[in-house]
Amino acid sequence: MVTIMNYRVFISLFAIITVGLTRETLGMVVGEVNSHNDSPTIYNSDLTSLVDSVTKEQLLEHLNQLQIIATNSGGTRAVGTIGFDRTIDYIYDYLTTHTNLEVKYEYFTLTNYRIDGIPTFISNINGKKTANTYQTHFTDMIYSGRANWITPRPVSNIPNDGCSDDDWKNAYPSFVAGTNVALVKRGVCTFEDKSVLAKKYGAVGLLIYNDGVGSERFGLMNGSVSEETDFPALFLSYQVGSTLAKEAQTGSSVSVSINMNTRNLRNAAIANIIADTPTGDKRQTIVIGSHSDGVKAGPGINDNGSGTAANLVLATNIARLLQTPSYKQYPYRIRFGWWAAEELGLKGSIYHVNQAKKSVIVGERIQDYLLNLNFDMLGSKNFMFGVYDGKTANPLTTPSKAIPGSKKLTELFTQFFTQQNFPSDGTKFDGRSDYGPFLAAGLVAGGLFSGAEARKTREQFDRYNRLLGQGMGGTSNAAYDACYHKKCDTIQNINSFGYEKLVKAAAYVTEQLAQLDNLKIWLYPSGQIQFLERTSPYKPPISDYSILSEFYKKTDL
Repeated sequence: MVTIMNYRVFISLFAIITVGLTRETLGMVVGEVNSHNDSPTIYNSDLTSLVDSVTKEQLLEHLNQLQIIATNSGGTRAVGTIGFDRTIDYIYDYLTTHTNLEVKYEYFTLTNYRIDGIPTFISNINGKKTANTYQTHFTDMIYSGRANWITPRPVSNIPNDGCSDDDWKNAYPSFVAGTNVALVKRGVCTFEDKSVLAKKYGAVGLLIYNDGVGSERFGLMNGSVSEETDFPALFLSYQVGSTLAKEAQTGSSVSVSINMNTRNLRNAAIANIIADTPTGDKRQTIVIGSHSDGVKAGPGINDNGSGTAANLVLATNIARLLQTPSYKQYPYRIRFGWWAAEELGLKGSIYHVNQAKKSVIVGERIQDYLLNLNFDMLGSKNFMFGVYDGKTANPLTTPSKAIPGSKKLTELFTQFFTQQNFPSDGTKFDGRSDYGPFLAAGLVAGGLFSGAEARKTREQFDRYNRLLGQGMGGTSNAAYDACYHKKCDTIQNINSFGYEKLVKAAAYVTEQLAQLDNLKIWLYPSGQIQFLERTSPYKPPISDYSILSEFYKKTDL
């Protein structure tokens, strides 16, 4: 720990010096910011509303800094890079300099994953070989094992979704341990669950393919298998995977060759950032979170610089307002969390929730938490005003007590957009981001999302134009974020209008909840919970990571 702490101090000082030099030398002008002032943002001390306190300028000030960090860190802020270290130190330094919040690093260790070179994947159907293209037809899965296969390995199709022992026992052709590659469709359980079962039955490889049930579920996605996976694991497009499945089911000879080099670098020390209001009952805590990391492909300014900056603005403004005598105080503590390694499978939020489950310290226990609000991707260029829809919580994986309050949060977020005469859309509430561990622990959860790789429909386009004004509807039949997990996810990828409105919606809900007299009763109405407990099919997760490690906007379900 001493070594880690010394390293963190060094990195923090290095980041401050580097970012300072960057401002001076680059004079960088990005996005919609025409100039950058190194002095702190001036806040209007007369404001008494958290919603009114949020401004586009505050948000873009932070995004500008995250862009500078990425630009001077090889173009990325992913875990395991200097860009990530500089990001969390920027968050820590800003909060300790500009607020009276109680701020700390929450360290944990992580198995970090690396892939060397470009993998190859050749499919063979009845002797006809097809060389598939990396990042077009297939991609590696985080924590995949390595492979160097000269001889093709036979493929067995696992029926249904490969989530039960019966599925694996009914594979066709029959699954042979130590010989066969498992072909499994995405859905129902997590990628990790599928990989655990694959290891249990002796798979030499795992191919998970997209299910094609929606416009965004045909192509590739990144995702994580179990850290204990010692065989190659690939994710395939719907076209490639469904073709292999169909051929296997009809008796064709299907085999594959895989060549890829991967490395698991164990015990990489990383940190969440936790910031608490000094006032409010720590036994009744509202947790507001976003993830601090991006992917290696690009700067990650929308995913998730936008959530990172939103939480910085909310935290700074709340700290200021709570020191204003005329502002109604919160009876509850507000805890802000910037979770690390979301892009590696929600690792930071999983760690935090698991620690809270074990803790006996008042204020750190899971029973001291009332709810979690999650803000992941709020600035998509072709945005939607997306609200996590509590009605879509999976009853098989969501404890009954978390459902009524989660539905209420959906209504409260939607209420903001209705009052503003803005459009809004429900988005699936399936554990796709860092709220997943909190929800699985039985805590009410909710949040906002501006959209990822899915496409804006014509109906949305028309509705947004009608309610926001002609020309504000974006682009029909185009991805909400065309730069999702790509090099072009820069500050130029932010729609500042939609972004500001979504953060104001976050401020509205936070303030409404924080000023309620009895939030716990509001969130957990006993009658509704008792009814659900009598009728719920909820089953405990397979493991601590079950329903949590899935991802991509974020799900393998």
